[in-house]
Amino acid sequence: MLQLDAVQTLALAGIALFIGYGLCRIIPVMGRYNLPPPVIGGLVFALATWFAHSRGVTLFKLDTSLQSPLMIAFFTTIGFNASLLLLKISGRQVIIFLLLASAFTVAQNLLGIAIAMGFGLHPLFGVLAGSTTMAGGPATGLAFAPLFEQAGVAGAESIAVASAMAGIVVGGLLGGPVATIFIQRFKLTSTRPNDHIAPEDGPTLPAATESEREYSALKSIVVILVAMWLGAWVSQWISSTGITLPAYVGAMLVGALLRNIDDKTGLIKLSVPTTELIGNVCLSLFLAVALMNLKLWELAGLATPLVVSLILQALMVSVFCIVVYRAMGRDYDAAVMGGGFIGFMLGTTANAMAVMRTLVERFGAAPRAFLVAPLVGAFFIDFANALVITGFINFWPH
Repeated sequence: MLQLDAVQTLALAGIALFIGYGLCRIIPVMGRYNLPPPVIGGLVFALATWFAHSRGVTLFKLDTSLQSPLMIAFFTTIGFNASLLLLKISGRQVIIFLLLASAFTVAQNLLGIAIAMGFGLHPLFGVLAGSTTMAGGPATGLAFAPLFEQAGVAGAESIAVASAMAGIVVGGLLGGPVATIFIQRFKLTSTRPNDHIAPEDGPTLPAATESEREYSALKSIVVILVAMWLGAWVSQWISSTGITLPAYVGAMLVGALLRNIDDKTGLIKLSVPTTELIGNVCLSLFLAVALMNLKLWELAGLATPLVVSLILQALMVSVFCIVVYRAMGRDYDAAVMGGGFIGFMLGTTANAMAVMRTLVERFGAAPRAFLVAPLVGAFFIDFANALVITGFINFWPH
């Protein structure tokens, strides 16, 4: 057995990460459905561990002490993205879309609980296989897994990954066809039918000098660390009230507070692209470490309820797209937003963007959809979903 310390574990996670990137390039279907490379690479090691375990062999023992700081750092950067000024500027449609998505996370969990109880499982299994992993993706699922374990859901980490990965695939497959049905059924047309190029993810900024990039990165790292420090105190204070919540919530709240103070005062002049870059690096390494340490044999006997849950979740979000279409304006952009809604409510924002890009390439530009869906899917729904999940864990009878 290979005994690894924290640095060696992180190095192995880096190798797993680039194995994942390599596989996503070699196997086109993985890239097409936006399967996260850190998850793919980590699963390679998890499958190898499962194979060895079936033969009574332990391949390695990991030191996962850096897993939690990496996870908290990522969600702190999500907090820095939660700008109320941005929400206000983006307009009424972003707020409506966020309310729809937030309401749907509650519906996902209620459906999941009903399925879990139907199979004689712990009710919170349904929350884990509901919005925790469907709307939250693998990162949120793994972040909340220890709380589900404490509540009595055995094998929560393995369940989270299996549910999230299945959701990503189905969300990628389902979003485009459902939106296409709306477009063709209601004879919807783009206001720019000859424009088949999706907008860039963000504005192109002037190139910074090396010293400016270094200063920006250093400032972002320090601010993230300070938010994590203060957030630990916030989390301890909230926990002292008897409320159960994941370790990252305090840091995410502090990050949001600092971002909105900075929006008002310009005191920090935080670089959002830099914090996003740091957050994405932390997320990739966190997912790789977490996935390498999975015990996939804990999923034995849970395949049927997970499949049933996924099918019913997919049906429910497809039907709910009628509500999304009507609430968002009953036009072409609303239909494209519906496709994006399926993408991130079953998988990730990357899924939503891929679905909408495919629709634009076929039917024409949808500028409003590319403003509304990414803002909600990438930033604001994480806050709402964390509150919903925490509410179910704390107030549902265990």
